[in-house]
Amino acid sequence: MAEQRETNGAGVDLGTDRPHPARVYDYLLGGKDNFAADREAAQRGLQANPDSRIPPRENRLFLRRAVRFLAEQGIDQFLDIGTGIPSAPNVHHVAQEINPRSRVVYVDNDPIVLAHARALLTSHPDGRTDYIDADLRDVDTILGSATLRDTLDLDRPVGLLLIAILHFIGDEHDPGAIVERLLAALPPGSYLALSHLTGDFRPEAWEQVAQIYRRQGVTMQVRPRPVIERFFTGLELVDPGLRILPAWRPDLGDPRDQPAPADDQVSVYGGVARKPVPAAD
Repeated sequence: MAEQRETNGAGVDLGTDRPHPARVYDYLLGGKDNFAADREAAQRGLQANPDSRIPPRENRLFLRRAVRFLAEQGIDQFLDIGTGIPSAPNVHHVAQEINPRSRVVYVDNDPIVLAHARALLTSHPDGRTDYIDADLRDVDTILGSATLRDTLDLDRPVGLLLIAILHFIGDEHDPGAIVERLLAALPPGSYLALSHLTGDFRPEAWEQVAQIYRRQGVTMQVRPRPVIERFFTGLELVDPGLRILPAWRPDLGDPRDQPAPADDQVSVYGGVARKPVPAAD
């Protein structure tokens, strides 16, 4: 199936003088697609919390387990917003291993991610992957995208993936409303997989990290468990509910070569929930 890339015409300014969450995560994961501003932000964050490399790694592992779970439930369409710089296996690798006909739309707003989009478009010939250059806060652009509607059938259930993205959305942008609008566009039987940084375990350390990022132009807002739970309002959380990432269905992941990190080292909650299907008359 042919692949597409949809951009918003923002030009090719890489914004290398300021950090970007996707590139900071890339650096923390040991990648090379980052710049001095990204490395400086990450290093300052590591000084405030030496365990700052652990959440990105656990997010990647959670993403793979969540996609595997959804694919096993029969979900063959995925909308991954806040994709980040490709790091195989990506969503389509995991989903298409279970169902080669799976389709994935990736969304991100970093030009570096766009530059690597070809790696996100190496779909199995029976499936399809596409890319939209857009910001999570611009829900109209995402939902109005021709690429989205050409690739996914929004009359059938979709797996919405919001992995490690909402803590980069400040309260002033009402992240809860963003999630609600995205889910409203998806049919019953769709799923939301979400992970989010929390300060529940190390509030002072994570607030220092957040302040460092904010001073460099990157919004970071860690939130407590009750606030994160509200993103799942109206949905049916699947077992084991909202958990610190390593505790969410570890049986779905590859065996670890070392013990899982402690809850306070991870400091990220994750969960998967289903949009209810109305009862038959």
